[in-house]
Amino acid sequence: MTSAVVCVDFGSTFTKAAAVDLDSGQLLAGASYRTTIDTDVMDGFDAVLSQLHELLPDVVLSEVRACSSAGGGLRLAVVGYERAVTAEAGYRVGLSAGSRVVHVSSGALTGDAVAALVKGRPDVVLLVGGTDGGNAEVLVGNARALAKAGVAVPVVVAGNGDASDQVVRILRRGGIQVHAAANVLPRIGVLDPRPARDAIRDVFIKHVIGGKHLSQRADLSTFVKAATPDAVLAGVELLADGWVGDDERVHGCGDVVLIDVGGATTDVYSVVTPDEEAAAHREVVETLWRSRTVEGDLGVRWNAVGIVEAALKERLIDDDEARRLTPLAERRVGDPGLLPDGDDEAAVDVRLATLAVTTALRRHARPSDDGGVRQPGKDLRRARLVIGSGGVFRHGSPDAVRTMLTPAVTDLAGGWRLPERPATTIDDHYVLAAAGLLAPDHPRVAARLLQTALLRDLAAR
Repeated sequence: MTSAVVCVDFGSTFTKAAAVDLDSGQLLAGASYRTTIDTDVMDGFDAVLSQLHELLPDVVLSEVRACSSAGGGLRLAVVGYERAVTAEAGYRVGLSAGSRVVHVSSGALTGDAVAALVKGRPDVVLLVGGTDGGNAEVLVGNARALAKAGVAVPVVVAGNGDASDQVVRILRRGGIQVHAAANVLPRIGVLDPRPARDAIRDVFIKHVIGGKHLSQRADLSTFVKAATPDAVLAGVELLADGWVGDDERVHGCGDVVLIDVGGATTDVYSVVTPDEEAAAHREVVETLWRSRTVEGDLGVRWNAVGIVEAALKERLIDDDEARRLTPLAERRVGDPGLLPDGDDEAAVDVRLATLAVTTALRRHARPSDDGGVRQPGKDLRRARLVIGSGGVFRHGSPDAVRTMLTPAVTDLAGGWRLPERPATTIDDHYVLAAAGLLAPDHPRVAARLLQTALLRDLAAR
């Protein structure tokens, strides 16, 4: 009898599930149900599991793995030493860990600075500062400030390795849950995101999921393995790289860009080959060639008005179109569950999504200095594949999909380096998150899933 693993994404709006054959890596079936945040998120899980049982009566659903962005996902505050160095490094690492970075501070924490951090309502604090063997005064001082304030969320320490033990002791004496990781910036020009990313994931699973009171059932914490964006990035990395085993190889697609348009945010993921010329001129904080950015003001429902405002600022629309779109966007903010009831409403969603895609790609790829946190920019010219994800893509017509993805190859006024000759596709069944969940223990299955669901499907298109 066929055995399958069920990969579940507890999203902010919908709970999605995919049943994947543990031998072939084939997607056997998918299901979705509204996320039951108003009762217990496991009610939505029970609904999608029931759908899968009906669709696959002869399949044994042997294992469940889940990721979650329900209840606001993972909110992270970054406390660093210098804004242009360790705070910037922490910011980039936080995004790669699937977090929404809600606060960044640098230098010695004052009472006002701690109050601003608390006001951001983070789920986790990432405390960084100094290279290994460098100045530890600010890092230690900030640990004392956090301990004195009794910050009521876990802290991941990923700063100067020589001071790490002292910082951990200070925070624990203040009653704070602490998780130590290797320095995100062990030396100038070298960014090491993986240990901190792993620590943030562990904190999310152990503390944040339960702390959001999403369910009274203990199996939720057992199922959840990552924040949804973290799982998706892992899936994108595997799609790009492929997988090599002892007697099998699953080819990847090379450089890839994913644009995920949601109701609340628009996220852009990219996995690109380091540019040799750029690598030869190493920056103070090394570029993350595998990264994600999240645009919290660009969402086709909760933040539809933000799309209009951002598009006007980017000169993608004029005042007349802004006046026309604003009431339509406001309607979506007031009714996030709104479904288009005709061609006109569907066209509004396509227009908003197209503007969100354009703005999000510009912010992800062009150099910028937003609030003192500098982004060096990403060269996406060699991206071989551009993927659209989210309900607007999944339910859009072929013409609508082409319209929404067009900015990825035509936005010459955006100030960023566009993919030159990419193929395009849609993650129709949200398999990237599923692959990211499978990758740690079933990498062959995950790679085959991506090959069959995205790359082979792409060739057929």
